[in-house]
Amino acid sequence: MSGRPEALFPLFAKLETLEGVGPKTAQTLGHLGVMAPRDLLFTLPYSGIDRALRETVQDAQLPATLTVAVTVGAHRVAKTKGGAYRIHVEDAKTSFQLVFFHARGDFLKKQLPEGSRRIVSGRVELFDGVAQMVHPDFAVPEDEAGSIPRFEPVYPLTAGITQKLMYKATRAALSRVPPLVEWADPEQKNKAGWPDFADALRAAHDPAALSDLAATAPARERLAYDELFAHQLTLALARQVERRKKGRVTQADGRLSSKVLAALPYRPTGAQSRAIAEITADMAGDLRMNRLLQGDVGAGKTLVAFLALLAAVEGGGQGVLMAPTEILARQHLQGLRPLAEEAGVVLEILTGRDKGAEREAKLAALARGDIQILVGTHAVFQSSVTFRDLRLAVVDEQHRFGVRQRLELGKKGIRADVLVMTATPIPRSLALAQYGDMDVSVLDEKPPGRQPIRTALVSTDRIDEVIERLRAAIGEGRQCYWVCPLVEESEVSDLIAAEARFKQLRAVLGEGVVGLVHGQLPPAEKDAAMAAFQRAETQVLVATTVIEVGVDVPNATIMVIERAESFGLAQLHQLRGRVGRGALASTCLLMYRAPLSETGRQRLEVLRETEDGFVIAETDLRMRGTGDLIGIAQSGVPRFRVADLERQAGLMAIAQSDARNLLASDPGLSKDRGQAARVLLWLMRQDEAIRLITVG
Repeated sequence: MSGRPEALFPLFAKLETLEGVGPKTAQTLGHLGVMAPRDLLFTLPYSGIDRALRETVQDAQLPATLTVAVTVGAHRVAKTKGGAYRIHVEDAKTSFQLVFFHARGDFLKKQLPEGSRRIVSGRVELFDGVAQMVHPDFAVPEDEAGSIPRFEPVYPLTAGITQKLMYKATRAALSRVPPLVEWADPEQKNKAGWPDFADALRAAHDPAALSDLAATAPARERLAYDELFAHQLTLALARQVERRKKGRVTQADGRLSSKVLAALPYRPTGAQSRAIAEITADMAGDLRMNRLLQGDVGAGKTLVAFLALLAAVEGGGQGVLMAPTEILARQHLQGLRPLAEEAGVVLEILTGRDKGAEREAKLAALARGDIQILVGTHAVFQSSVTFRDLRLAVVDEQHRFGVRQRLELGKKGIRADVLVMTATPIPRSLALAQYGDMDVSVLDEKPPGRQPIRTALVSTDRIDEVIERLRAAIGEGRQCYWVCPLVEESEVSDLIAAEARFKQLRAVLGEGVVGLVHGQLPPAEKDAAMAAFQRAETQVLVATTVIEVGVDVPNATIMVIERAESFGLAQLHQLRGRVGRGALASTCLLMYRAPLSETGRQRLEVLRETEDGFVIAETDLRMRGTGDLIGIAQSGVPRFRVADLERQAGLMAIAQSDARNLLASDPGLSKDRGQAARVLLWLMRQDEAIRLITVG
């Protein structure tokens, strides 16, 4: 796999090599993410203008873009410089005006001489009861009617790029598409009625009607599949490279986990037991485990992770649990210490705070194998950290942790198994996009004894009542979170909103009662404010959304979220999950600014109806689209140019099974279809995959 196949060179040449594209235009196209002719192929029209010839403009629903044959009548010259130059024209049934501003009369008299027949196409509007076509897009002699597209594609633009330019540039790019061998599964292609790749591109850029722009149109669906297939092939290759790596056989005998289970006040849920069985079976196999543990807020992921870490110790090795922040690492430590004591296992923590002699002592104990389970932040990645025999790495909160870091971690351990935990319930289509290379265990039951959380919608006008409720709750020794809205414009306005609310609550509830956490605080101050709240030194914590997933204060029973309508549902669900962690009944108040739009109300009502994160995530995806879902931009879900994850979830599943089947039958991608798939990977800029083939 030396380099890009020669057939694709013209598609990856500089944009300036396309007719009509100069250096300045090339630079401007860069703003649309178009760097090479190849990118133009996947910049599809999003709408179209019907320019089919009609008999007359009479009875048309105006304003509208219309195309009619006319006889040109009298010219009326503009009265002022730059004023309206009018030409009277008649179609088969009625008359209207062509209007030009800043017109050169002599030019128009030559182009549209009185008495001539012309076909004109453009937007027709009514002004004072008179139909006018201002600056027609086309005005050509009847024998040149063919030069007007019957249905003109409309492209996404950026300042400095016109539709005409996009049309020309995409045509130039299309002319460079080489003949390519088919990579799609022939059976799938026939069943779906898809065209060949090159035909699909041409059809997608040359729609004949609005229906051709739908995601379900065969040409579009085919191109979406190609994009998803290339992506899933990359993930499947990563999975194959991971899987080909021999793992360590870790046989758990249950001698430690049985002690922990006996000490628990409740029995694990069916989902927890199932997940543990899947994980220990993977660990006992001789291939590397790469598994995602997906569980809703409060589904008991930590217990499952700890039992998996004990399995590593039972098998004679060590385990590590990595958290994204120091505060979450310390919280894991507090939660797991009692369990580790039950099992008689040595559990330690390592973060950036460990310095000097203390740090050296920990590193030595780790290298000797005296520390059996290590909890830490990404500080455990540093080269100075060595394990005696690392068998399992558990990574908490995946969305900060991409495929690359997983491979890094693999280098750390002698073929360590990897378990990734995420508390964000992800709709199936997105889970496939993000974690297609992993096997998935889902915790979809809540442990017994969890109190349901009462969720209510309150208008911002009633803020005084809300503050009174807080005062009463604090009087009873309870604690409350108050989350301030995410203000789009800038970090600064988030800050102002949070500080203003903090001052108001402090004035009403008293000094020392209210704490403040926001994104601009230095990490140490943020940790200190969180810790003070955890220790109940403050009763109310005003925060922007930095109260991360996982922070655990069982005594907090009220969650107030201001301007709830500006958050994603998945995010609101995560925030709500910060309360209801103790034995007391909890409440979540969603404050909205009236009036709420119909969809806004529907969205918030979903939260009132259900506490099932998977249902909420699916609804969020349906109502808002992938672009806005919780942290998608930084979470490793790729941005597709053609494919639409909400509407084409089924296509993603097909692409995944196709990719896995192709690799199962042709692991080296060396047969005909495999070679074609390599070309697709180059075409789709999947450099990561190409590296994996070479390495693999």
